Amino acid sequence: MKKKFLQIENAAEEPRVLCIIQDTTNSKTVNERITLNLPASTPVRKLFEDVANKVGYINGTFDLVWGNGINTAEMAPLDHTSDKSLLDANFEPGKKNFLHLTDKDGEQPQILLEDSSAVDDSVHDRFIGPLPREGSVGSASDYVSQSYSYSSILNKSETGYVGLVNQAMTCYLNSLLQTLFMTPEFRNALYKWEFEESEEDPVTSIPYQLQRLFVLLQTSKKRAIETTDVTRSFGWDSSEAWQQHDVQELCRVMFDALEQKWKQTEQADLINELYQGKLKDYVRCLECGYEGWRIDTYLDIPLVIRPYGSSQAFASVEEALHAFIQPEILDGPNQYFCERCKKKCDARKKSPQTESCTDSGAENEGSCHSDQMSNDFSNDDGVDEGICLESNSGTEKISKPGLEKNSLIYELFSVMVHSGSAAGGHYYACIKSFSDEQWYSFNDQHVSRITQEDIKKTHGGSSGSRGYYSSAFASSTNAYMLIYRLKDPARNAKFLEVDEYPEHIKNLVQKERELEEQEKRQREIERNTCKIKLYCLHPVKQVMMENKLEVHKDKTLKEAVEVAYKMMDLEEVIPLDCCRLVKYDEFHDYLERSYEGEEDTPMGLLLGGVKSTYMFDLLLETRKPDQVFQSYKPGEVMVKVHVVDLKAESVAAPITVRAYLNQTVTEFKQLIAKATHLSAETMRVVLERCYNDLRLLSVPSKTLKAEGFFRSNKVFVESSETLDYQMAFTDSHLWKLLDRHANTIRLFVLLPEQSPGSYSKRTAYQKAGGDSGNVDDDCERIKGPGGGLKSVEAILEESTEKLKSLSLQQQQDGDNGDSSKSTETSDFENIESPLNERDSSASVDNRELEQHIPTSDPENFQSEERSDSDVNNDRSTSSVDSDILSSSHSSDTLCNADNAQIPLANGLDSHSITSSRRTKANEGRKETWDTAEEDSGTDSEYDESGKSRGEMQYVYFKAEPYAADEGSGEGHKWLMVHVDKRITLAAFKQHLEPFVGVLSSHFKVFRVYASNQEFESVRLNETLSSFSDDNKITIRLGRALKKGEYRVKVYQLLVNEQEPCKFLLDAVFAKGMTVRQSKEELIPQLREQCGLELSIDRFRLRKKTWKNPGTVFLDYHIYEEDINISSNWEVFLEVLDGVEKMKSMSQLAVLSRRWRPSEMKLDPFQEVVLESSSVDELREKLSEISGIPLEDIEFAKGRGTFPCDISVLDIHQDLDWNPKVSTLNVWPLYICDDGAVIFYRDKTEELMELTDEQRNELMKKESSRLQKTGHRVTYSPRKEKALKIYLDGAPNKDLTQD
Repeated sequence: MKKKFLQIENAAEEPRVLCIIQDTTNSKTVNERITLNLPASTPVRKLFEDVANKVGYINGTFDLVWGNGINTAEMAPLDHTSDKSLLDANFEPGKKNFLHLTDKDGEQPQILLEDSSAVDDSVHDRFIGPLPREGSVGSASDYVSQSYSYSSILNKSETGYVGLVNQAMTCYLNSLLQTLFMTPEFRNALYKWEFEESEEDPVTSIPYQLQRLFVLLQTSKKRAIETTDVTRSFGWDSSEAWQQHDVQELCRVMFDALEQKWKQTEQADLINELYQGKLKDYVRCLECGYEGWRIDTYLDIPLVIRPYGSSQAFASVEEALHAFIQPEILDGPNQYFCERCKKKCDARKKSPQTESCTDSGAENEGSCHSDQMSNDFSNDDGVDEGICLESNSGTEKISKPGLEKNSLIYELFSVMVHSGSAAGGHYYACIKSFSDEQWYSFNDQHVSRITQEDIKKTHGGSSGSRGYYSSAFASSTNAYMLIYRLKDPARNAKFLEVDEYPEHIKNLVQKERELEEQEKRQREIERNTCKIKLYCLHPVKQVMMENKLEVHKDKTLKEAVEVAYKMMDLEEVIPLDCCRLVKYDEFHDYLERSYEGEEDTPMGLLLGGVKSTYMFDLLLETRKPDQVFQSYKPGEVMVKVHVVDLKAESVAAPITVRAYLNQTVTEFKQLIAKATHLSAETMRVVLERCYNDLRLLSVPSKTLKAEGFFRSNKVFVESSETLDYQMAFTDSHLWKLLDRHANTIRLFVLLPEQSPGSYSKRTAYQKAGGDSGNVDDDCERIKGPGGGLKSVEAILEESTEKLKSLSLQQQQDGDNGDSSKSTETSDFENIESPLNERDSSASVDNRELEQHIPTSDPENFQSEERSDSDVNNDRSTSSVDSDILSSSHSSDTLCNADNAQIPLANGLDSHSITSSRRTKANEGRKETWDTAEEDSGTDSEYDESGKSRGEMQYVYFKAEPYAADEGSGEGHKWLMVHVDKRITLAAFKQHLEPFVGVLSSHFKVFRVYASNQEFESVRLNETLSSFSDDNKITIRLGRALKKGEYRVKVYQLLVNEQEPCKFLLDAVFAKGMTVRQSKEELIPQLREQCGLELSIDRFRLRKKTWKNPGTVFLDYHIYEEDINISSNWEVFLEVLDGVEKMKSMSQLAVLSRRWRPSEMKLDPFQEVVLESSSVDELREKLSEISGIPLEDIEFAKGRGTFPCDISVLDIHQDLDWNPKVSTLNVWPLYICDDGAVIFYRDKTEELMELTDEQRNELMKKESSRLQKTGHRVTYSPRKEKALKIYLDGAPNKDLTQD
């Protein structure tokens, strides 16, 4: 005893090992972890047993490998037969020990199938009802079937019955189908019907698809089967699976469809034979005693469970049935018309008597309380709101003892349960098998045996009150529909055995078995097929291609290469022996390892088994015939090496080397020296760890791991004898070059359209730039007096001075169009383009010529004459709000060739060149460039004194002509620009001045997005950081905005036109400008661009909100003080019929429209100006303009967007006429601003009476009119989709069916 106590004490003190196991064999379980806390002395063998029990796998069919940050592919798995303790197996007590559960020998673990005979039926796999969240209110989302994977439906339930897969919300369908399948008479009759394929399409045949389903339910080895073929025969598409319906409604609709399909067959009357009953109603006149009767047929009987207005439900179904047959008095409005008395009389309606019945059902609709069942039945009593089936030992009961001899006995065998509320829920069925007299729960794909106690759980809620929220939103579990079967040995059938099947059913069984076996073989192939992402860099196109490689696990690597080779369509591009598969990490662009000498190894072993997802990819690597494949070993890191040439200021395309993390910087330099043929002694290596994070590897003994190397790395190397080597890295030429390289982007700029002569002349100069010996006469103009080329500074100074003088001349000339035109001609005659010298090794003078100054055709130069609106009319898209633009960073980015060498010449000199140009230009204008932060509300390039806001801190800019493939059009020119994206938009525009030919204040920049949408970039103090490589830019001529100026879109308001909103032009309004001043500026523009001849007092401006007219702007209002204005503002221009009536802000202008009900028409709009918000004043004004007596005026506010269109068929009753208010600015009118729409009418005017023909004709006209204006005829809320079964399988052909 003492020894035993000592053992227990020692066990308590024994250290324990915490094991955390992650199942990596399946994508659905990869995020699930199993935790075991075991004594350290536990054998490894016992660990495997515990894991197998936890996850449900057969022990020995899976491996456990270490997962503590170790590469599992390189680790040997634990031995599942080992008797070693966990301590001896290197498990660490007191710490977390991570393990991965993996496939064994490439085979997925086998699922443990429990022996049903060894488990008590009362507890094994019992699943009755849904799994609702505790305490939740019932809804469709609250009641979901138990989760399952595809593999879980491959094994048949131990009950021997097969479940049905829930497509989405088809639980109601599954419950009914299982009930019909478990009804011997229905199943046998369905089997006797034979399908004739020559007469009907099997896909749309409802009886045939039900036949197939029943055969599968009886013979399939699966746990659950699909119902998609059945619903397809109903004519349903996939969306119908997401519609929840009533099971009793489905029963009736499906029975109707079967009767239609079975017409003129032996089964024509099957539904009536099995389910129809008859009721005889008696009515006795209380005056003369005459009695009449009528016989009605029924398939189900609705029973009230709780009488209307009563708080007490019936105690049983029998009580509800007795209430159904109680006599009632027909009096008052319900009086009975007596045939003998020939008048309506009080009468007594007697209880219905049952003529005959067979099967029938009972239904309980939650709190709707309706039942369906036959007259006499067998059930046990219960007390509940729902149908309560409280069973005793007996299963039969006679409803009335006095009628035992003549009574028919019905046996309950199916309870369709609804869990939830009338607003949504879940169905399942409890069905009694006539084969073994046992009850089963059929809950979608789950079938389990249940007891009487389980059935009690379907009785519903408690007898207490459900609280304040009841009825449709009260959640409960109730027996919803009861199915009874007449107990009559002479009529009751037994299920047909397999050998009793008709011949066509035997053939169908054989056919379905073959299909199931074929599906099983296909699943086996799928289960043994490795599916992994495959990449390949096309050897010719240099484009990375992606596909999915599917190869059987037993195929060798050599065979897999063949499959991948064909999949990537490389047969005519490169020989097969120039290709191989390597392990690849696409995310890091890292080649993990190659498979030398493993060409005959099965893919299952190479990839670590068949898995749903892999943590790596494969790359089909290619080589040239004269090259040799490099060996990639695990543990190596990949480094892309860019060689930097300081003299040429260029960065070469990368070459790839592989290194080890434990190598030193010195060893790494020697490795690079071999690959690049550079000197290791003077080599500088710079690691780019992340974007714009440059680190010089300056410690020779430091390892690559310590320097921050990872799987895939990017370095820049330079080896020269310059003094730059001795400078601090951040001050060196190398750092500046790399910094510029990291921030330089390539943009494609479309210049404004020029005349053909000007364009061809420019092209000649640009083509001559690459050949110093080919200089034509035009190019001679840029030579100096000594015959040598002028310096770039001189050219830029000369061109800027000419541009400056032109701008000043234009300002002086004002509106003299002819004189300004001649000025342009004279001033631009001698502006030439320099040569574009691209040889990076040439002299500084030649390299500085990369900034061109384009020529302009003196006869056709017209940039200053094009207004903003002209430019706007040339494009289909409009500018968006600058605030939106400034926050948007999306772009339509094209692929940039990664291996193309990017020359970076002239970068360091450009600052001094541009600064010199700006300084000298400013001396002439006696201005300084303002670099202060731009005001948040302006779009201006210049401040109030006209100073530029272009910050010249980052000035790298290089432009060269670019030949667009197509779509550039005649007279257009493209530039390919390399620019530092940290440059401001203002500075960018200044660099573009020589190429556009005008000052930056006279052209606009439009960014081109996807689908060729153009939006103007207006925030000049912002950088180009939101731009990406290969973004496109369009330059359009037109004056840029100054500080305090806003571009405004002007629309004309046409209140009585079909389209009341018409765009006129773009204008510029300024802060501090009065409305009258803006009108004065608009008058000449309206005359020239729109052909409108207006005087200043015959039109007004008013607020525009979407299409709604708003506040009328008075002439003395000042923008930014009285009127808020913003970028891309919109305003209405309204032409007046007479003198402006609006003089004060206290006035209110409304738009009135008379409705004439006797003529069924609306008059045109008339404006009414009110001095106050008084309703009485509105009535007086309406009476004054219409002639309607004041006391007969009725009015209503229009709804929706102007012009508040409404059908003349609806206006008389749909609007809120004559609201009981005294002022307009209160509910329900809320008229506080100008522009509200008021309909009015004469209340004494009668509504025109229309014939049906007139109404239909008017409805067509109104529908056409309102559709043209974008308004709907009537508002129709979303309705619940009706349950329909389409007999021809095509819903679009049966639109008339109710």
